[in-house]
Amino acid sequence: MDVSKRRVLNFMKLEFPSLPENVGLARVAVASFAAQDDMTLNDLEEIKVATSEAVSNCLIHGYQHRPDGMVRVEVTRYDDSLAIVVEDDGSGIPDVEQATQPTYSTDPERMGLGFVFMKSFMDEVLVESEVNRGTRVTMVRKIGGVLPAVAHQN
Repeated sequence: MDVSKRRVLNFMKLEFPSLPENVGLARVAVASFAAQDDMTLNDLEEIKVATSEAVSNCLIHGYQHRPDGMVRVEVTRYDDSLAIVVEDDGSGIPDVEQATQPTYSTDPERMGLGFVFMKSFMDEVLVESEVNRGTRVTMVRKIGGVLPAVAHQN
């Protein structure tokens, strides 16, 4: 997932408190950013679901439903892909491999399918976490062409 050689065409950064109503905010903001490209409604819906799952994990697992945490979302449009990074400073994940397995959850009320959805809807998913320091989820969706505004400038 080396993005250092990719050309950045556009980007967006959001930061908000770990409140449940902000899951929808992140979902809509990321989808609006992604909609600048020629994507199908299905593509946008998959990006919205992946974003919702990543942000929800911050609130539910990272901050254990505490409203005093901060969630950061960065979206970058590269020449060949869209990268979405969702990050918190919460409790972290002791065993990332275990946490990304289907049906695993630290919350008995949850189904444990968040990472499954992220992986099925995105081309790449990288989870980095440190206990008591937080978690960073990077999701990449491959897309072709350049942004319409960039194409007209050339």
